[in-house]
Amino acid sequence: MYWEKEIETLERKGLEKFQVEWLMKSLVQAVNSPFYGRDPEIQRIVKSGLNSVEQVHELPFTTKEQLRNDFPWGFLSVDKKDVVRLHSSSGTTGNPTVVYHNRHDLGSWANLMARSLYAAGIRDTDVFQNICGYGLFTGGLGFQYGVERLGCLSIPAGAGNSLRQIKLMRDYGTTAAHAIPSYLGRLYEVFKEEGLDPHKDTNLHTLVIGAEPHTEEHRQRIEEMFGVKAYNSFGLSEMNGPGVAFECLEQNGLHIWEDAFLVEIINPITLLPVQEGEIGELVMTTLDRQAMPLIRYRTRDLTRFLPGTCKCGRTHRRLDRIAGRSDDMFIIKGCNVFPMQVEGVLLKLPEVGADYRIILATIEDQDEMIIEVEVKKEWFRGDLAFLDKLQRHITRLIRDEVLVRPLIKLVEPGSIPKSEGKAVRVFDQRIK
Repeated sequence: MYWEKEIETLERKGLEKFQVEWLMKSLVQAVNSPFYGRDPEIQRIVKSGLNSVEQVHELPFTTKEQLRNDFPWGFLSVDKKDVVRLHSSSGTTGNPTVVYHNRHDLGSWANLMARSLYAAGIRDTDVFQNICGYGLFTGGLGFQYGVERLGCLSIPAGAGNSLRQIKLMRDYGTTAAHAIPSYLGRLYEVFKEEGLDPHKDTNLHTLVIGAEPHTEEHRQRIEEMFGVKAYNSFGLSEMNGPGVAFECLEQNGLHIWEDAFLVEIINPITLLPVQEGEIGELVMTTLDRQAMPLIRYRTRDLTRFLPGTCKCGRTHRRLDRIAGRSDDMFIIKGCNVFPMQVEGVLLKLPEVGADYRIILATIEDQDEMIIEVEVKKEWFRGDLAFLDKLQRHITRLIRDEVLVRPLIKLVEPGSIPKSEGKAVRVFDQRIK
């Protein structure tokens, strides 16, 4: 039932004692970097010591902007000769955010991934197909090393090429797979185009989904399409990548591994801790990373701690699914809108297909929200009256949810351009 029972079921006092000890180690390691080495508060606590995890609130926050400003070596806490891998963002809008790993870090990450996959019911008897990009994106190699640590037969399929993905599944008897949620809708369409049913014509029993925010409705749709259980994975490259938090078989929240990360949830405006169970911004501190420890990193992800304990017996706290990102929110006609609100409405509708996108545009000096919605093939027919009725229905539902009347454009399945990696949902074309 457990990958590491002693750690996964450690009682709270023991876990907090562990965190105090390892937070101190992380701070001592962090001050070896140029960035943290010049921070007076961290220097003070390194000299005076720690007595409780609450003292983390005395430490400064770290932001993505700081990672970019001190690019490329400002956060490195070991000699460059000891670094064996880096991962980074694309850096299309400036310096990328880069994270370095030594051999210890990669071993720790692989173990967290193996623990996560085991919690979701994946075993060394499984054939695991990783349908994710390899390279600077962490989803490929992060899962690869975890799957190998667990002992599965791994298929490093990479992203895209749906016909090849299906052939690999059928040839080698894939039983579990990892992919981003937006791609699985397209993969299912190709199954149908080939006259195949993924539930009947493959050995799949488990999907792992993550890397991009998605609603519970999206997860349920994936489970219905493939006829298997789909487990939510949460990670971010600054904290390794995948393997930060994972659903267990109970599927009642994501266990966040508190022996590797000290976790806070704050109000993104006041920067103070929120009440237990209240949604706020996730803040994380690494406890077991040597090459590049991060202190109180503001993830911008919005979530909450779930109350109570999990029936699985694991004592590490559970996060609710990510509700969105504080920097994903856009303002249109004076209203705050999160893309996840739109998705939650659309994916409840049986007529809606695999994809959508939101375009913010200025039309006749007015800012408008245009939502392109793919309609399933069986519904996108010549019945204009039906499509008009569906358009008006979607308009009303989204207006009621976000308090802004959208302009709905119904399009054919597969017509919305697909991105290579994470789905891009919002295109802001407004005249500034």
